[in-house]
Amino acid sequence: MKKIQFIKFSAYNLVCIIVLMSMQLQQDLSAKDIVKKADDNMRGKTSQADITIKIIRPTWSREMNMKAWTKGDDYSMILVTSPAKEKGTVFLKRIKEVWNWIPSIERNIKLPPSMMSQSWMGTDFTNDDLVKEASSVSDYDHRLLGKETISDKDCYKIEMIPKPSAAIVWEKVIVWIDSEDFLQLKAEFYDEDGELVNIMNSSEVKEIGGRKITSKIEMFPVDEEGNSTVIIYNDITFDKPINDNFFTTRNMKQLK
Repeated sequence: MKKIQFIKFSAYNLVCIIVLMSMQLQQDLSAKDIVKKADDNMRGKTSQADITIKIIRPTWSREMNMKAWTKGDDYSMILVTSPAKEKGTVFLKRIKEVWNWIPSIERNIKLPPSMMSQSWMGTDFTNDDLVKEASSVSDYDHRLLGKETISDKDCYKIEMIPKPSAAIVWEKVIVWIDSEDFLQLKAEFYDEDGELVNIMNSSEVKEIGGRKITSKIEMFPVDEEGNSTVIIYNDITFDKPINDNFFTTRNMKQLK
C-alpha cells in the first residue's frame, strides 16, 4: 500500500513540477521571444499554402485565389490563380528585394521600399503585409504591455516599434498573442501621428498542416466603414523542403 501511495505521490509531484516549469518558462519569455514564437507558428521552416482573399466593400465584393510559398524570413512567393484578369500575377521576396511579375504586359518590376506601404492588389493589406519584406521579429523593438483577454483567450499585449533602420510605414504596431498556443489574435496599426489606421483580427483556429493556426484573418480600415479584406487559409503544409532556387525571378514567369 505504501508503495502504491508513493507512486501516486511521485506522479502528482512530477505533474506539478512540469506545470511549474511550463509557467516559469512562459514568465521568462521576453516580448521578442513571444513574437518570434507566434511568427514561427505561422511560418514553420517552410510553408506552402492555398489561400482565398475576399475584398469586401459597401456595394460590391470580389474574391481572389492564390498559392503561396515561404522559406524562413528571407523568401516568399505568391501566385494569383484566379480570377482570370489577375491570373499568373506573381510576387517574389528574395532577401530584401521584392519583385512583381505582370503577365499581361510580360514585365518583371522591382518594387522600391516606398511601394511596400501601398495596397496589395486593391485589398486592405499592404504589399508588406502580404510579401513580408519587414520581419516582425528583427525589424522591431518589442515591449510587453501586459495581458488582456481576446476572444476568451488570455493574451500577451505587446507594443512593436520599428527600428530606425527599418523601412516600415507604421509608427507602432500593437499585437495580442494567445499565451497558450502563441497565436496572434489581434493587431492594431498606428500612423506617424499616433492615429489608429487598421485593425487586424485573426480567428477560426484549426489544426492544418500538423499545427494549430488561425485560418481566417480580417483587416479593417478604421476610417472606411464597411470596408474589409478577409484572408482564408484553405490548406497549408509546413516544413516540406523548398530549394532556394525556387525563389527566383526566372521561376516567377514559369509558375502555374
